[in-house]
Order: sequence, then structure tokens, then C-alpha cells
Amino acid sequence: MNPCSNNGIADAVVRTLEQYFNDLDGEKPVPVYGMVMKCVEKPMLEFVLKYVSGNQSTAARLLGINRNTLRRKLTDYDLL
Repeated sequence: MNPCSNNGIADAVVRTLEQYFNDLDGEKPVPVYGMVMKCVEKPMLEFVLKYVSGNQSTAARLLGINRNTLRRKLTDYDLL
């Protein structure tokens, strides 16, 4: 299954960005890349940790990141 295909994660991002830009009403947008990453990363980490019952090693493997990187991100988002 490709989550970036029809009705997947990519479609959700596009819909959200369309809404964001429509709602600006003439205001200057914030840098989009950082905004999207901050909006997506914390709930993704929370979901994956719940999915693996809090096992950080398994979560790091599932996320495709180093366990130390995961711990830093968890600390940054106050998830420890």
C-alpha cells in the first residue's frame, strides 16, 4: 500500500495547505516547510509510540530514524 497515492497522506497535506492559503486573507504566509513539519511530526510520533506500546527502539525502526534522534525529538516535543 502506498500512503502517498490517492486519498493518502499526500492528499491530506494538499487539502490542508489549500485551506491554509485560502484562509490567509492577504496576510503573509509563514515558511511552509517548517510549519508542515512541526504540525505533522508531533502527532506522528505520538501515534507511532502508541502503536508500538511505547517501545522506543521499535518506534525508531518503524520511523526509520536512529533511537537517539527519536529521544531528542520526544524531548523537543515534551513527549517523554
